[in-house]
Amino acid sequence: MRPHKKFVPFPFEYHQEIEVTIESLSNLGVGIAKVDIPSPENEEEMTKWVVFVPFSLPGDKVRARIFRNDNNCSQGDLVEVIEPSPHRIEPKCELFGECGGCQYQHLDYSTQLEWKTQQVGELLKHMANIDHDVQPAIASPRQWNYRSKLTPHFNKPKNGQIEAIGFLRNGRRNSILDVPQCPIAMEEINDALPHLRKEAQLNAKQYKKGVTMLMRVTEGRVETNHRAIATEQVGDLSFNFLAGDFFQNNPFILPAFTEYVAKQASMNGAKYLVDAYCGSGLFALSLASSFDKVAGVEVSETSADWARANARQNNIGNATFMASSAEAIFEDIDFPADETAVVIDPPRKGCNEEFLSQLFAFGPSRCVYVSCNPSTQMRDLQEFIKAGYILEEVQPFDLFPQTRHLECVAVLRKGK
Repeated sequence: MRPHKKFVPFPFEYHQEIEVTIESLSNLGVGIAKVDIPSPENEEEMTKWVVFVPFSLPGDKVRARIFRNDNNCSQGDLVEVIEPSPHRIEPKCELFGECGGCQYQHLDYSTQLEWKTQQVGELLKHMANIDHDVQPAIASPRQWNYRSKLTPHFNKPKNGQIEAIGFLRNGRRNSILDVPQCPIAMEEINDALPHLRKEAQLNAKQYKKGVTMLMRVTEGRVETNHRAIATEQVGDLSFNFLAGDFFQNNPFILPAFTEYVAKQASMNGAKYLVDAYCGSGLFALSLASSFDKVAGVEVSETSADWARANARQNNIGNATFMASSAEAIFEDIDFPADETAVVIDPPRKGCNEEFLSQLFAFGPSRCVYVSCNPSTQMRDLQEFIKAGYILEEVQPFDLFPQTRHLECVAVLRKGK
């Protein structure tokens, strides 16, 4: 195979095979090796060069085939594991390595947690310039069959046939791998998947474009209609929401997750709580018993309606919910700021400048920042520090075993 016309042949030729020892993992779950190469400035001197090898592990000695050289690193495919890491195990799914869904099935679970903890610490230091201990990642009660939502896709049918129903292939943008079963999805989803796949194949001619299907577990069955009502039980509370809307999809860890957020938010005597991205009320209602009054704020009127309905359903009388425009999140909050905690659980892109400026102008005594994307969380933490907040604790939660993803909770208090 010929190299791409833009391939740069330094420091390795196209498809050159090299033996390397993997030292660490990137936050994308890719193995990192460092090799000695002649310095570009002076060939008599050696310099360290980084080589990324997907599906390799720290402690592995591997053979990698180079397919790309960048300015300061190279990318290679894993050809062979010559000497395995002591933490390498047999993946549970035969599609592991082809499917883009999981990155860590070949790594024992306790070591997955250690690496996720370490990666949060590295992001904190290098992105936020904060040197702070990170608490060990809290394990999911289930390592497999934990996902309550799955969204298989298929491309536009060809000649009335659907070619594959599943997920994107690893490292590919458009190619879908056929996935008949998924070991990280709940049993109810795997039980329903064969029928859903067969039904799609039988109706292939009606699809004029590619489709993303919905599978959401609710009350022991699988819902496929985005507009149908789904129910999730978290501890003693029951939450209703639209099946297609966002709700944390590892229900088994949610009681411990919300309990931790409640404990941190109510610490030091905070009496009032603002849930600034409240959705259908997960944090606001789970934390309501720890506060005198709770206010949930949403830019979506529909989400605020669901939160109100969930408060009534669970007989919670000290929580109110309001839909506010993005420009006026705290306009209707009349809680005294020095007795108020704010929980923030933004989308992956993190908080925008407009929201943070409003938050800092309000000036709550405590902030508990929950994030599914530690990279944007670390960016935002810099702004908290500039605004006079002090980082108290960083606690990762592993909501996504076998994958590189995690949730991270950062606890901050306002400085004096």
